[in-house]
Amino acid sequence: QVQLVESGGGLVQAGGSLRLSCAASGRTFSNYAMGWFRQAPGKEREFVAALRWTGITYYADSVKGRFTISRDNAKNTVYLQMNSLSPEDTAVYYCAARPIVRFSTIASEYDYWGQGTQVTVSS
Repeated sequence: QVQLVESGGGLVQAGGSLRLSCAASGRTFSNYAMGWFRQAPGKEREFVAALRWTGITYYADSVKGRFTISRDNAKNTVYLQMNSLSPEDTAVYYCAARPIVRFSTIASEYDYWGQGTQVTVSS
């Protein structure tokens, strides 16, 4: 059974940084596309960043230049380094995986999801 477990969320002041981790288990994810999404209260889940197993990355315009997605295949772990955080980044952040090389920005195209980790940015 595939499991994704996020960690690293918390409370941070505006301008600060956090690094989220997504530990994957159940199979080898080296040929999966991985993504990060977020959902703020009262809003739909939105795409944040994605990573192909080849290392190619893609970001939402709202986080480009501030967030970095990366993966450690040996550890089956995906990371999201978040810098220059603002209150608008406050949301529950979810890790997702799809057993296809190409990533997607559409949540419904991912097969596996973590439980989410809360990120709160205070002004």
